[in-house]
Amino acid sequence: MRDDELSLDRWANFYVVTSTAAATLIGLLFVVITLAAERRPKEAPKIRLYLTPTVVYFGSTLCLATLLTFPNHSPLTAALCGALVGVIGMLYSASPLVERGRRKAQYEHPSDMIQYVVIPVAAYGLLVLGGVLLLYKAQRGLTLVAMGMFALLTLALRNSWSIAVNLVSSGDGSGNE
Repeated sequence: MRDDELSLDRWANFYVVTSTAAATLIGLLFVVITLAAERRPKEAPKIRLYLTPTVVYFGSTLCLATLLTFPNHSPLTAALCGALVGVIGMLYSASPLVERGRRKAQYEHPSDMIQYVVIPVAAYGLLVLGGVLLLYKAQRGLTLVAMGMFALLTLALRNSWSIAVNLVSSGDGSGNE
């Protein structure tokens, strides 16, 4: 197989695994959201601040995996799928930088900006770069798209774990541990 040929069939297992993982973890995250909302109603803005991006990372992975499993993609349509999800994700992930002064709830730690802004922008950037490269070197482009999807899935897992541990280890939210 030449590198400039588009062969999404070779990636089918990857898309099935990532979409299944993302869909399953979105479901589990909704359980966490429900528990968090019941346990800490006063902290709804913070819950939204931390959980929403994580759902978006899982959703982006699920969406792109689903889009790339459509039959009969041309290099252009596959490239548009990767690049479009990447651009939208970059804009969404960078939005806290623009809204920082207007936002009521702020990240608790400055390092949270790395987990919720910097790394996601880089992961979505891989999707954009992979989408563009897909037009010229199909398999290399798909590899970059896969790396971006894997980065988003890994980041969402890390953030989900952090949120779950925080909920379990911090009592009822009333300050009375």
